[in-house]
Amino acid sequence: MQHGLHNDAIKNFDKVITGLENLCGKYELSSIYREKLKGKRLGLLANPASVDSYFRHASSLINKIYPDQLKALFSPQHGFYAEKQDNMVESAHSIDPILKIPIFSLYSTTRIPTKEMFDLIDTLIVDIQDVGTRVYTFIYTISYCLEVAAKYGKEVVILDRPNPIGGLNVEGNILKSEYSSFVGRFPIPMRHGMTVGEIATLFNSEFIVEKKCDLAIIPMVGWKRKMLFPDTKLPWIPPSPNLPNPFSALVYPGQVIWEGTNISEGRGTTQPFEIFGSPFIDTEKIFKALMEKVQSPVGDIKGFVLRPIAFEPTSGKWQGKVCYGFQIHVVEPYAFKPYKTSLFLLQQIIKHHFDQFRWKEPPYEYEYVKLPIDLILGDKELREALENFENIDAIEESWQDELEKFKKMSRKFYIYE
Repeated sequence: MQHGLHNDAIKNFDKVITGLENLCGKYELSSIYREKLKGKRLGLLANPASVDSYFRHASSLINKIYPDQLKALFSPQHGFYAEKQDNMVESAHSIDPILKIPIFSLYSTTRIPTKEMFDLIDTLIVDIQDVGTRVYTFIYTISYCLEVAAKYGKEVVILDRPNPIGGLNVEGNILKSEYSSFVGRFPIPMRHGMTVGEIATLFNSEFIVEKKCDLAIIPMVGWKRKMLFPDTKLPWIPPSPNLPNPFSALVYPGQVIWEGTNISEGRGTTQPFEIFGSPFIDTEKIFKALMEKVQSPVGDIKGFVLRPIAFEPTSGKWQGKVCYGFQIHVVEPYAFKPYKTSLFLLQQIIKHHFDQFRWKEPPYEYEYVKLPIDLILGDKELREALENFENIDAIEESWQDELEKFKKMSRKFYIYE
């Protein structure tokens, strides 16, 4: 089912056509996709970002073309309505007020669908906006759905969506198996460069060791790997409360590391992940260190402007306290390395504020022993290298061989050029 429209037909579109619109729209292959799902009992894994370009939700569109076939809805972290703000804030099961069918939370007492949930359906449709980062949990919710579907003989159909930070740049160390968790289940880099359909196919082929899932991808039309989200001309609906715009997604592969520290990642403000800081940060010292690195003839930390700011979170870390820090303004997105940049900034904060900086203590995403930062980075040795003030370029070089192996493997599952 990995089809797309003919090249001459693409000329008629001025925006990317998502998998949802490819299924539910009036395009050349929509009828082909629709035929395969007729008569099936359907489930839908979705959240508020599961809309078409006219802001119509997948549940209503699918119910319209498959009347009475939708039997259950499923939600990832943050809830079906994306109302839950933070990590380890669970959402409850409920009933959809319009369709009168159950909404099963897959971020509740279980992160894995149960047999009873899947007994209601023959095919699970997935329409989820991922953000291209290893620690974003939606792809692991999908991976568990693939495993459970395979176990009980169910099909999974993924309606593909753009990687909002593009499909060209791949960055970061490969997660080590001993640090596998719900924020990093498989050995992939921090920025994986794949769409949700591509990475689900990779998981199903390479990492799911039991029975493989009967998986089909309904692709996008018109998406290119070089595209960032604004290039798609699609509406941005926050996939989770603290990624309010495409710019927050662009910095997220690096800025998410602050979740493993006592530095605010901007939660409780209007610009989470774009800003970071704490009451004790000396912005002049950090800015000076950055300028020295940027001006180094061998440095490749670039593509952004770091603007000193002060902010006061209304919730989360340092609630009600004035924090001093920075906002990251990305000015050259293809040159910008979010992960390496934030690791360098983290290392400088450790260096200049050794007495006040702290790693966050467990629990974090249902891990109660290991440090959260080790789960986020996917490797305790990377944390130790930062603590020992090893050169950031040498740190980056240390993961290149494994990263190149991942790139080679992942390209086998690319759907788009």
